[in-house]
Amino acid sequence: MLQQQIEKLFDEPPALYNETHFEIFREFKNALNRGEVRAAEPDPASTTGWRVNAWVKKGILLGFRMGAVVDMSIDRARLPFVDKSTYPVRVVTPADGIRIVPGGSSIRDGAYVGRGVVCMPPMFVNVGAYVGEGTMIDSHALVGSCAQIGHNCHISAGSQIGGVLEPVGAMPVIIEDEVLVGGNSGIYEGTVVKSRAVLGTGTILNRSIPVYDLVRDAVYTAGENSPLVIPAEAIVVPGARAVTHAVGAKHGLSLQCAVIVKYRDAKTDSRIQLEDLLR
Repeated sequence: MLQQQIEKLFDEPPALYNETHFEIFREFKNALNRGEVRAAEPDPASTTGWRVNAWVKKGILLGFRMGAVVDMSIDRARLPFVDKSTYPVRVVTPADGIRIVPGGSSIRDGAYVGRGVVCMPPMFVNVGAYVGEGTMIDSHALVGSCAQIGHNCHISAGSQIGGVLEPVGAMPVIIEDEVLVGGNSGIYEGTVVKSRAVLGTGTILNRSIPVYDLVRDAVYTAGENSPLVIPAEAIVVPGARAVTHAVGAKHGLSLQCAVIVKYRDAKTDSRIQLEDLLR
C-alpha cells in the first residue's frame, strides 16, 4: 500500500500537496528511520546478493520535491542552517541505543541507525542510509544518501561512503557485515564490499578502478550493468599499474588500482579488532 502511494505521488505529482500527501510521506520517512524500508536490500537471487528498491529512492526524492526551504538555525546569527522542511536533523534519544559523541555530527531524518552504533565527531549520515547495529562511524566520515552499511563495521576517520540517489534504479554503495574501511578511503559508484573484507588506509574503489587479486589471480572490475564487487574477507590495499601507452611508458607513469594481497585469517582479526571499551 505504501509503495503504491509513494509511486503515485512521485509519478503523478499534484498541483499542490495537501495534508494527506504529507502524512503519506511522514509514514514513509518513519519506516526509513525504523529500517523497515531500504533503498537496497539483500537478495540471494541477485549476482551481487543485493537488489535496488527504486520506489524507496522515489520516496526520498519526493521528500525534496514536497519540502519548502525553511530556517532550521539554532542560532541564526552564529550557526545558520537553511534546508528542506521535510528533512530536519533526525531526533535521537537514549532509548535508541545510539552514541553520538558531542562535536558537530549529524544524522539526517530518514536514515536508519541501529542500536550500538557509535558516531565520533564530526561525521554525517545522509537520508536513505542504513547503518547496521554495532557499527562505528569515525571522525570526518561520510555515509552518503542510500548507502547501506552492515553490522559491526568500522568506517574509519576521513572515509567517504558515497551515496547513489539518482538514477533511482542504480545500486547504492553496499558495505556488508564486519567490514573495516581504513582511514581516508573512498567507496563510490555502487561498489559492493562483501562481508568481513578489510580496506587498507587510502583505498579508493569505483567503477573505473580495477582490483587485482594476487591470491586468486583474478581482476575485478565493474561491468556495463554491474557494480564492482569486492570478495568476502579480502584484504585490499591501494596499488598502481604501469601505463603501457608509449607516452606514459616514456615518462614512467602509472595509474591507480587496488590490490587484494591476502584473505582474512586469525592474525588479521587480532590486528583490526575494535576494543570493546570503545562501545
